[in-house]
Amino acid sequence: MTTAELIKEVQGHQALLLDNVRRAGEEDYGRQFHPDLSPLGWHLGHCVFTEIYWLRERLLNDNDQSDALKALYVPELMPKQKRAAELPDFDTLIDWAQRIQDENRELLEELLNSHGPDPLLEDGFVAHFLSQHYAQHYETTMYVHAQHRQQLHCPAPAAHTQGAAPSTKAVTVPAGHYEIGTPDNARAYDNELPVFNVRLETFHIAVKPVSNSEYLRFMEDNGYNRDEFWSPEGRRWRREHGIFGPEHWRRDEHGLFYMIDDKGSRPLPADDPVFGISHFEACAFARWAGARLPHEYEWEAAKKSGALDGDGRVWEWCANAFHPYEGFNAFPYDGYSLPWFNDRHFSLRGGSDYTRACIRRPGFRNYYQAGKRHIRAGLRLVFP
Repeated sequence: MTTAELIKEVQGHQALLLDNVRRAGEEDYGRQFHPDLSPLGWHLGHCVFTEIYWLRERLLNDNDQSDALKALYVPELMPKQKRAAELPDFDTLIDWAQRIQDENRELLEELLNSHGPDPLLEDGFVAHFLSQHYAQHYETTMYVHAQHRQQLHCPAPAAHTQGAAPSTKAVTVPAGHYEIGTPDNARAYDNELPVFNVRLETFHIAVKPVSNSEYLRFMEDNGYNRDEFWSPEGRRWRREHGIFGPEHWRRDEHGLFYMIDDKGSRPLPADDPVFGISHFEACAFARWAGARLPHEYEWEAAKKSGALDGDGRVWEWCANAFHPYEGFNAFPYDGYSLPWFNDRHFSLRGGSDYTRACIRRPGFRNYYQAGKRHIRAGLRLVFP
């Protein structure tokens, strides 16, 4: 990409996040709607701070602006539940963010055109990094809007969806060696590198992710109360939290299910991929269906082979824990991936309806703890 194209991409993501906070308005920009989600205004401030940190402090050794913002916008320094109280007022935040975004774009263009020797500038890495950072926070702010909607009164719809048996339509991916990782170093996050080849045995992966109607059949078959489908950890988690269905599903007065998302209440779209489920639930469904989750290497190999359909609507839980590839090197900082190589986070692949194009690539790796359900995460089956 040219410098002008890189700047345009960054500008587009800056505007998306700014508009997402603007539409929340003064009343809601600083509210925390879920324990795992920061207020919308914090996401905006954090992304602007991140620009300042990388462009000014790291590339120009100028920390005049960044030092004053670290206490609020460095995640490790400010707990989520305290962020709302520390935010500036709505108008001040919006005006500051827009002004600094404009200044930072001009500075970014100057730095890229300087062709300096810093690795952050090589092939426009820092521009891709900032653009993708905005894109990830845009998706998270969409989760915030969805959580807000779920807390409002939304009348149940009149129509309802019927359960359906899981489809067994699958594509066979033959045994062989497959490339894993993202060869574009300018865009790749550190956990997507280095690129390597892996030997995979033949596997049969579902053409599409599991749908709402298929998941409903699991529930109709009492899947949540049949311990044989659940791991010991999953059983404990289910009982502790009183889980009975996907995070955004609701029952009407007749016990029938409907959904509430950022669009409001509506019948379950029968053929749309289910989302709002944890890794525990995904594994339980797979066992009930006589199948399993894919390893993320299988998912990536299938995607690169053109075997998948319907991907990109929901993040798809994979069987394996998030881990470093052999030869992993943390860059441009330790904190993006290293803290999460702890066997408590599981890989997800694909993307969701909220995922921006700049991170919709086969090698992109998302990762969450097994019990998280506020993300748009579903599953795809691998059959024996």
